[in-house]
Amino acid sequence: MAVKKEMVLYYQPEKDRQTGNDTKAAKLKAVLVRMGIRIKNISPDQAGQTVGYLAGFDGFEEVEQEECPYVEEEILVMKNFSNRRIDELLLNLRRAGVPKVELKAVITDTNCSWKFYDLYLELKKEHDTMSGTGES
Repeated sequence: MAVKKEMVLYYQPEKDRQTGNDTKAAKLKAVLVRMGIRIKNISPDQAGQTVGYLAGFDGFEEVEQEECPYVEEEILVMKNFSNRRIDELLLNLRRAGVPKVELKAVITDTNCSWKFYDLYLELKKEHDTMSGTGES
């Protein structure tokens, strides 16, 4: 059986790129390259596409996009990762001094059909709930 290639969908908001927060992205990408993980940068104009399409899954087509609200936070979405490899990635990011990416997800059968923006909203809601910053 062929080993499925790991991939990370990485979204960095425009404001981070403009404020020189590129060093975080560069460090993060260096860790991914060292680990042999493919990186797909997601741009703001792709936020209306499905996660499955962006991740290159069969059966997902590019969709005609209506205007999508802006995604304001950095997101890291993992494809084909085992639990061990997720732990390894997080450990390597910490060791490399990469500031924590708050919004992270693994692609599932459920969320691969969601729009990237909807995944962002769900991750933000979960993060706010877990960190106690959300409205109760």
